[in-house]
This record gives sequence, structure tokens and C-alpha cells, in this order.
Amino acid sequence: MSENPQQPQQPQQPGPQPEQAPAYGSPQPGQTPYQDQPSQPYPGQPHPGQPQQGPVYGSAYGPGQYQPQPLNPSDERMWSVFAQIGPILLSFIAPLVIWLVLKDRSRFVDQEAKESLNFQITLVIVHIAAAIITTVTFGIGAIVYLVFVAAVVFMILAAVENGKGAPYRYPVNIRFIK
Repeated sequence: MSENPQQPQQPQQPGPQPEQAPAYGSPQPGQTPYQDQPSQPYPGQPHPGQPQQGPVYGSAYGPGQYQPQPLNPSDERMWSVFAQIGPILLSFIAPLVIWLVLKDRSRFVDQEAKESLNFQITLVIVHIAAAIITTVTFGIGAIVYLVFVAAVVFMILAAVENGKGAPYRYPVNIRFIK
């Protein structure tokens, strides 16, 4: 290109093009696509049938051998406290998720999250019973809902005990999950 805009630009002459390598998986010259070719591994991968060399990435314990890391004591206390006070906002979902995710990493969190989950399932059953009682008694049975004030007190007591690293057993609990 020229820097002067009044001069006409010379068209560029096509010169010899550099030879380009065929795209990965494309047929070689003289071959039709999808001919039976020996399978080629992806770039950087070993050929099938050859032993893999070097480390296996993606797992610190080798392929297919997941070993969860144990929680340290402060994390155990933190997650068990979350399992006890999480239901105030999220009902049984908080202890269920904590139990499912961390049950293999800490026996203490496994035990306390199950205890909290069982208590929350018990509270769901009590809530259904209280609704039925309130409906049958035309609202007089609503006094049964005071049970939920005691339940919040029990959850706070459980969180305090778990924060100290001590297990807590709810006084009224149906243990569905053992």
C-alpha cells in the first residue's frame, strides 16, 4: 500500500502459496473422505494400544481412586454448626446437602448432619400433623405451632454444642437415617 492516497494502488500479484498441512482428520491427497483409515489419536495423546507414559492428571490418587481428604477439626465444627442452624432458613435441604457432600470426609459432620436431618424430617411430620389439627379444630389447635419455637431453641443449642466440638442429641427425634 502506498501512503499517498492520490496514487492508484497496484494490485498484488498472486505468488506461490506456501504448502499447508492438511487439517487433522482430513483425507490425504488422492483419498476420499471417510475411507477406512487406521484411527489416529488426538494430538498429544498416545496411540491406542500403547502404554500411557507420564503422570495421570485429574486425580491425586490415580485413575478411578478417589480418596476424600479428611476435614480439620475447625472445619468439622463449622460444617456441623451450619447443619444445625441452616434449617432455620432452608428447612431440611441444608443438613441434607451437608451430609451428602461431607459424610465421607468427617465422621463428626456425618453424625451431626444426620441428626439435624432426622430432626428436620421429624419437624416436617409435626408440621403436617399441626396443620391437620388446626384445620379440624377450626384454628383452636394452632397452639400446637408453639412446638416450633422449642424446635428453634433446640437447633440453637445443637449449634452451640457443635461449635464446641461436642455432639448433640435432640430430645425428641425420630431417627429415619441411621
